[in-house]
Amino acid sequence: MSIAVLAERKGDRATLVPTGPFDLAHAAEVAREMDGAELRLSGCRSVDLDLGQLNRIDGTGAVLLARLLDRLDANQCRSAVIESNNPEAARLIALYRERRSGRPPQIRRMSSLMRIGTLAALLPGKANQAFDFTGRFASAVPKAAVARDSVDWRSLPNLIQQTGADALLVTSAANLLVGIIIGFLGVSQLGRFGALSYEPGLVVVAHFRELGPLVTSIIVAGRSGAGLASEIATMKVTEEIDALRSMGFDPVRWLVVPRCVALVITVPLLTLVGDVLAIVGGLLATLVLTDMTPRAYLQATMAAITGPHLITGLVKTPFLALAVGLIACGQGLLAKGGAAAVGSRTTTAVVLSIFSVIVISAVFTFFYALLGI
Repeated sequence: MSIAVLAERKGDRATLVPTGPFDLAHAAEVAREMDGAELRLSGCRSVDLDLGQLNRIDGTGAVLLARLLDRLDANQCRSAVIESNNPEAARLIALYRERRSGRPPQIRRMSSLMRIGTLAALLPGKANQAFDFTGRFASAVPKAAVARDSVDWRSLPNLIQQTGADALLVTSAANLLVGIIIGFLGVSQLGRFGALSYEPGLVVVAHFRELGPLVTSIIVAGRSGAGLASEIATMKVTEEIDALRSMGFDPVRWLVVPRCVALVITVPLLTLVGDVLAIVGGLLATLVLTDMTPRAYLQATMAAITGPHLITGLVKTPFLALAVGLIACGQGLLAKGGAAAVGSRTTTAVVLSIFSVIVISAVFTFFYALLGI
């Protein structure tokens, strides 16, 4: 049977009558006939599609007819389908047009004020979620001390290795460079007033009290925090967390407690090593820029290292470590979906950990200032 698309036109109204097989085998011929019919329909305001003469139609023919009607609608020509004892063809065309007509949702660009308002609206829920997880951890600690089999203590040595020994090189290098920076700045500023003898004390006070714990915790948050978050998020996505719950284990007690304990142990030790290397960095900077002898520098350094300077820095490190561990593990347990969820939660964990470390350090500094320490 020959293929044709008849266009019966009356003024600005027309009736389109396709005849023959509209299927994949005749797709090229069908497309040519419809291009000719579209030219003949130029200027029409209304077109009716009569499907009564079709003897066969498949998905390809329905697609071509649906696209023709879409083009007519785009040219301000109202189109309609007349079933004419062929409801299946009409339903197939309508189904394809329905899918194509769905417009993607328009993305509204939020202004800065709207973003601030959205964040403010979400803040109470996020805070409640954080306090809830912290409370669950606090209640899990005494239970872990009593029921030791409910905690994966066998993984603790490996966790200490990962968060401590494996991170020693990068934290040591960072603290050494910070010590060099403090040394260079101290020499450039104190040298103007002839007060280079205070250079060792500046390195000790600045690094022992503030920069040492802060720099070490930030490095740990970016390295170990990201690793913990991605590990637990992967376990959540692969339903290993659900398997733990089905066996009667509390994920907070089994997974979070040993990881937080490992961080609380390793971060103060990393900070102490970093303090020593910061002194070395300050010594190198001072020897390069001034004529101070190493003996004189070390003597001034030992005189500057007092109990308050050393203790005030080390006291805050367990709190910083605990914040990194809780945020990393909490974000990992919140993961839902696939690989994208793992990456998103890992990024969020690192950002929140670094921000929390800075906030906690500032709170301790303010508290020490109130006490006059």
